[in-house]
Amino acid sequence: MYLGKVPVHSAVRDRQLATLRGAPLRMKPESDDFVGYGGNYPGIRWPNRARIAVSLVIHFEEGAEQTPFDGDERAEFGTAPIEPLHQRRDLGVESLYEYGPRRGIWRLLGILDRTNVKATFFCCGRALERNRMAAREIARLGHEVAGHGYRWIAYHSMCRAEERTEIERAVSAIVETTGQRPYGWHSRGVSEHTRSNLAQLGFLYDSDSYDDDVPYFVDVNGQEFLTIPYTVDTSDDKFWPPPMVAGFSRPEDFFDVLRENFDELYEEGERSPRMMSVGMHLRISGRPSRASQIFRFIQYAQGYPGVWFARRVEIARWWLRMQCRAIT
Repeated sequence: MYLGKVPVHSAVRDRQLATLRGAPLRMKPESDDFVGYGGNYPGIRWPNRARIAVSLVIHFEEGAEQTPFDGDERAEFGTAPIEPLHQRRDLGVESLYEYGPRRGIWRLLGILDRTNVKATFFCCGRALERNRMAAREIARLGHEVAGHGYRWIAYHSMCRAEERTEIERAVSAIVETTGQRPYGWHSRGVSEHTRSNLAQLGFLYDSDSYDDDVPYFVDVNGQEFLTIPYTVDTSDDKFWPPPMVAGFSRPEDFFDVLRENFDELYEEGERSPRMMSVGMHLRISGRPSRASQIFRFIQYAQGYPGVWFARRVEIARWWLRMQCRAIT
């Protein structure tokens, strides 16, 4: 399987492909792009002419979060409006995080198994090292393991070399614990160097964008690199909002948002392809009442024809193939 840089075709070839498909191929520059595809989405279809690709994403961060136990200067925030105890462990917050890999992951894996759906796990290497049983089970069941850092930390303040080292460390931990080489990446805090590092290390895609409903190419040092946009609106983060900020108050709130989002994208997908991401965290959606809403949504979406539940790496490979980018 090809893991190197995605080859770049000539401008003439791109114009020919764009003409055949009825829409221009977009490659986002390094500066901000407020245009994107405009009113002309790419004229391609998902496998079996599906209207919509649904990507279920589960974050596996617990065990890699900030805590003085691991030498960090502060602890992570919990769900209450209480400032972290600087340089002191917050045992309550640690326990909230521990629920994810102790119980939440098994509940969510069970739901995916019962509905016969595969997901993408955004995994921190350190978290997998601390629960090797869960790491092996994710891979055994056929889910995708994508990179989410070694520790669950932001890369904003790192230089290029420091960040590359962190990415390489994450890849090594993921391979060692799951047997899978990650092809995709999502950062807690993306830097100006992240995509360059990912491209050089042979990743197929990142999900460090939030600005569209379908994948697109970005320019990375003159090469094309694929980004599969993620989301914040169809995420369980609203069950765990920042202190004093409104979020979901009932489990059904999450289902309502997912259903309305799906219905709109499904209707739009009759004309051109759409993608919907659903973001979950082990410590949040792994709770019983919230997990039940994930099961409910999957059943709801499965009741429609032309719905493709796909791992993000499958979406990446399909998009690359439809844009005539060879993966062999």
